[in-house]
Amino acid sequence: MSSIVTRARRSFDTHWYAWAMVLPVVVVLAVLVGYPLGRGIYLSFTDANEANVGRTIGVNHIASTYKFVGLDNYWKVLSGQEGHFYSRLTWTVVWTAACVFLHYAIGLGLALLLNRQVRFRALYRVLLILPWAVPAFVATFSWRLMFNEKYGIFNAFLGKLGMGSMDWLGDSTLQKVSAVAVNVWLGVPFMMVAILGGLQAIPSELHEAAEMDGASPWQRFRHVTLPGLRPVSGTVILLGVIWTFNMFQVIYLLIGQGASSESEILVTYSYRLAFQGVRDYAGSATYGILILSLLLVFAVFYRRLLARQEAAR
Repeated sequence: MSSIVTRARRSFDTHWYAWAMVLPVVVVLAVLVGYPLGRGIYLSFTDANEANVGRTIGVNHIASTYKFVGLDNYWKVLSGQEGHFYSRLTWTVVWTAACVFLHYAIGLGLALLLNRQVRFRALYRVLLILPWAVPAFVATFSWRLMFNEKYGIFNAFLGKLGMGSMDWLGDSTLQKVSAVAVNVWLGVPFMMVAILGGLQAIPSELHEAAEMDGASPWQRFRHVTLPGLRPVSGTVILLGVIWTFNMFQVIYLLIGQGASSESEILVTYSYRLAFQGVRDYAGSATYGILILSLLLVFAVFYRRLLARQEAAR
C-alpha cells in the first residue's frame, strides 16, 4: 500500500501541471456525466415512480417512499414480463443497421465522386455538407412538413403523378421509412467528410502501381481503396452505430406522440416512461442502463474484431 502511495505522490510531483490541467475536465465530467449515470444506476434498482418520489408542493415537502428492489426491474424487462423490450430492441437494431449501412454506402459513393477532379467540386462539397450544418431539430421539423398528409410536398408530387396521398407519419410502416430517410439525410455528410479524408490519405502511388499491374477499377477499389479506408471505416461505423442507436430527436420530433409502438426505438420508449403518463423513473432508468450495456458490449466486440482483422493482415 505504501509503495502505491509513494508512486502516486512521485507521479503528482513530476506531472502536477498535467494533473492541474486535467482536473477541471474531470470535475465537469463527474458533475455532468458521473452523477446522472450513478443516479440512473441507483434508480434502476428501486421502484421509483411519480407517486413515491420526494417532492415539494408549496411549502410542504413529501418524503420519498420508494424502495430498493434489487434486480427485479431487470428481470421484468429481460424475461419478457414487461412486454415491450424485445420488440423495440428488434426494431432498434434494424433501424440502426439500415441507417448506418445507407450512411456508409452513400457517403462512400459521394466521397469517391468528390475525390476526383471535377468542375465545381468545392461547391458540391459545401452543398453536400449543408445537412450536417443545419441543426437536427430544424431539419427534422422541415421534413415533417414535407411529409404532411395534406400539405406536404411528397403527397403533392404523388398527386401530380395521379396517385393518392399517403399517410407518411400515421402508418407504422411509413413512419419507419420516413424516419430512416430523414436520418440518412442527416448522417450522410459526416460519413462523406470522414471517408473523403481517408481517401485523400491513401498514397496515390498504390493506385498507380495497381493500374500498371493491370488491375481493373473494381480490383483497385477492392484491394487498394477499401483496405486503405479500414481505419477510418472502423471508427465512423462504430460512431454511427452509437449515434443512430440513440437517435432520439429524429424519431420523437418527426413522429412525435403519434409514434406507434412498432415505430419507437429503445431510447424514445425510455423517455416516454420517464416523462409521459404515470412517470416510471425506475423503468426508464432500467432501459437506459440496458441501452448503455448493449452499446458497451457491441463496442468491445467490434473493436476486438477489428484488432483481429488487423493482426491477420
